[in-house]
Amino acid sequence: MSKQITIRWRLGRFSWRRTFTALQYRNYRLWFWGQLISLFGSWMQAAAFGFLIFQLTHSTAFLGLTGFVAGAPTWLFMLYAGVVADRVPRRRLMLFTQTGMMILAFIAAILVFLNAARPWHILVLAFGFGLANAFDAPARQAIVQELVEDAEDMTNAIALNSAMFNLATAVGPAVGGLIYAAFGPGWCFAVNGLSFIAVIAALLMMNLPPFAPRVHVTSALADLKEGLRYVASHPLIRTIIALVGIVTLFAFSSVTLLPAWAVKILHGNASTNGFLQSARGLGALASALLIAALGRFRFRGRLLSAGSLLFPVLLIVFAFIRSEALSYIFLMASGFALILVFNLANAAVQSLTPDALRGRVMSIYSFTFFGSMPIGALLVGTLAHKVGEPKAVVFNAAVTLIFATGIFFLMPKLRRMA
Repeated sequence: MSKQITIRWRLGRFSWRRTFTALQYRNYRLWFWGQLISLFGSWMQAAAFGFLIFQLTHSTAFLGLTGFVAGAPTWLFMLYAGVVADRVPRRRLMLFTQTGMMILAFIAAILVFLNAARPWHILVLAFGFGLANAFDAPARQAIVQELVEDAEDMTNAIALNSAMFNLATAVGPAVGGLIYAAFGPGWCFAVNGLSFIAVIAALLMMNLPPFAPRVHVTSALADLKEGLRYVASHPLIRTIIALVGIVTLFAFSSVTLLPAWAVKILHGNASTNGFLQSARGLGALASALLIAALGRFRFRGRLLSAGSLLFPVLLIVFAFIRSEALSYIFLMASGFALILVFNLANAAVQSLTPDALRGRVMSIYSFTFFGSMPIGALLVGTLAHKVGEPKAVVFNAAVTLIFATGIFFLMPKLRRMA
């Protein structure tokens, strides 16, 4: 019997041996391990950040406001950041942004250790993290192609990016919740600050080709308009980005409510919040690894479409559950479905975009994702404050399902995408 268990699909092959193909490239290996360590710290902080806000304010509306403030820099700067990502070395840009986030994490730790953290401090820090992320995200998305030598392995690299992100999501919040309950949030922020050293070191150790700056005969505004025109004129890219925006705005934004859900619906504490976040991450990790294991498969559109329909359905079911164990199970399932959307949408947009435009197009993609999140957080937080968390989740998920169903039937080219 073959040692390799292989499942043959009608349109491709599934093999766990293909799961880590992109790790054969040294630059990508450095990125993977450095970013993985950093993301563990970031998700520890994310869980602690949300619960600290709720402890300070006892307000779901303030949770939504904090999400809005964190996302405001996306609206102000991210599209311009895409132009920057096409004009300067992406590694250099990321060294600045990652260092900035490290400094902010240490500031948050100091405020908590001194027992000086106030709600307005949280808003200022949220804006600072959002500002750094606005410039980091387009470069982080666009640099992937520079790290793998064969463009055919880019989908695998993006899937592994998602896998490391969601491995951190699965473990980081749970550990963060336990540390928060045992020692307080300050240590979560301090560990996150230290974790940035790993990704900064990885970026410095990479051997990338010399950056060849473009000859700029046009202004930054003209470059931005060129990227917008390209997306507007490409029906498939336009539809994929719109779908990501809808899912983020109405459904994914519901994660903003998890700290309140842990306390008010499940009658738990900081550890419960961490486990809820981790359950979603565990499902997302399984989904990302599955996509990576499928290799160079040719039915991405079908999986993307299936995820866009399944995710809101699972959220609606989750909203009616009051069992802690079942809540974890359905959050895992929803995380699995969500990554089918985000991972495959990211890979599709990158594969359809020429390299000269990739920074700008990915800034539009990132703008849609990160820009929708704060608006969605504000909306769902305000709605939950008025009608309660379960009704808010059901409403947002139902709106997502209606839009996803419309795209499914009106854009058949998407589900036929190879």
